[in-house]
Amino acid sequence: MTDHINVIGAGLAGCEAAWQALRQGVKVHLYEMKPEKYTPAHHNPDFAELVCSNSLRSDALSNAVGLLKAEMSEWGSLIMRSAYANQVPAGSALAVDRIAFARDVTDAIRNHPDVTVLNAECCGLPDDAVTVIATGPLTSEPMTRFIQDELGFDGLHFFDAAAPIVDASTVDETVAYRASRYGKGDADYVNCPMTEEEYEAFYEALITAEEAPLKTFDREEQKQLTVFEGCMPVEVMARRGRDTLCYGPLKPVGLPDPKTGKEPYAVVQLRKENVEGTMLNLVGFQTHLTFPEQRRVFRMIPGLENAEFLRYGVMHRNTFLNSPGRLTATYAVADRPEVFFAGQMTGVEGYVESAGSGLVAGLNAARLHKGLDPVVFPQETMLGAMAHYVSHGGVGSFQPMNANFGIVPPLAVKVKGGKAVRNEALSARALEQIRAIRKTMDFTD
Repeated sequence: MTDHINVIGAGLAGCEAAWQALRQGVKVHLYEMKPEKYTPAHHNPDFAELVCSNSLRSDALSNAVGLLKAEMSEWGSLIMRSAYANQVPAGSALAVDRIAFARDVTDAIRNHPDVTVLNAECCGLPDDAVTVIATGPLTSEPMTRFIQDELGFDGLHFFDAAAPIVDASTVDETVAYRASRYGKGDADYVNCPMTEEEYEAFYEALITAEEAPLKTFDREEQKQLTVFEGCMPVEVMARRGRDTLCYGPLKPVGLPDPKTGKEPYAVVQLRKENVEGTMLNLVGFQTHLTFPEQRRVFRMIPGLENAEFLRYGVMHRNTFLNSPGRLTATYAVADRPEVFFAGQMTGVEGYVESAGSGLVAGLNAARLHKGLDPVVFPQETMLGAMAHYVSHGGVGSFQPMNANFGIVPPLAVKVKGGKAVRNEALSARALEQIRAIRKTMDFTD
């Protein structure tokens, strides 16, 4: 047996998997093809690069992802530790300075004495060590072929999209105003209000704008690809109906314009991308429009007439596995238990969810290496509920899933006070179980 485990891929899931193994005193060989080779969506040589939004979403325990973050923090998550250390103001959400966050994670991994980092593209399993494959939704073609041909997985594809980022100094704040919805938290969002007439003109321009060609995929493959609901391009969402955006990313409820005291017809929100607040991203504006069309259409938004775009929105292919029945609740391959998967390719969706799967996979890969029994998190916890969804699926075809309370067993007794109170009770139950399991563990830190 080797003296180490392998982790392939140094994204959020891979870094979390490596960290959890290290905490159990297990040496890790971490393979990362950057900076020798980049995917179309990656640009930063550091680990744990955030390529879409810089938000890790809500911190509230009445929210499923808030519970997931609390569970991971209880477990000593590197991703959570680094996120909170590099937080930028975003109301009740956890948003990070993505450059500082990636550097922090990279330093923690690279400086650990039991890690060997190998900058190389893997086209299979490096050796006979227990291995966590966390190559992400943009897994290279050679590795994809290995997963399909050697491990027997059928690959599925969907498209993911990233929102544009603008220079904060070029936003006209005589038009835009700072506020958080319903006054919750500090006024961390820049809000661009629209009248009905302005919204009509913007809507027509958006749904008729030119989309960028998908040059890297052939037409037959494009026909079979689907867009994940949680990262749907704004122009695709708009085509579902004239008012769809007003009930989604442009919802004005709880955001009265201080100049009028009334809620606008629609509101475009911008959120900080870095601690200094010099960069802002357009919340919910993932897009696949051409760069000139993004500049033309998005400058129709009041307050953004002269906005300078620091990064345009992009769209790229994501890959996930048909995991139910093939992966276990520890993210191990059922018929190859020495191989684990982690991250979005398993069918979890979202930054925190990806890191959470890495936590479970890394923990159990290390335990397998040490000859210990696996840790299967109860389905009452969000870590366990996600693992159960991935390993068992739901009704209908298997699709990526964010953390949500719908995959958690209900409470034994009814709780009065509404949805938020019920969710907080579900969170309290989960955290009690997480803490009980945590006490049985022996970590090096």
